[in-house]
Amino acid sequence: MLGLLWTILVGFVVGVIAKLLHPGKENMGFIMTVLLGVAGSLAAGYLGQLIGWYKAGEGAGFIASILMAILLLWLFQKFRRRT
Repeated sequence: MLGLLWTILVGFVVGVIAKLLHPGKENMGFIMTVLLGVAGSLAAGYLGQLIGWYKAGEGAGFIASILMAILLLWLFQKFRRRT
C-alpha cells in the first residue's frame, strides 16, 4: 500500500514539473497529472533499459522521468489538436 502511495506522490511531482516546464496551457486535473508523471516514469524506465542505463527492476531517474513526461505531454497536445 505504501508503494502505491509513493508512486502516486512521485508521479504527481513529476507531472507538475513537466507541466511547468512545457510551454502552453494544459487543462489537466489532479488525476491526469498523476497519470502523466507515472507514464513518464514508466516510459523512461523502459527506454533506459533498452539503452542500457537501467537494469530490470530499477526505477528510472528523476530527470529522465520528467523529460519523458514532457515528451508525452507534447505528444498528447499534438493528438488532441487533430481531433
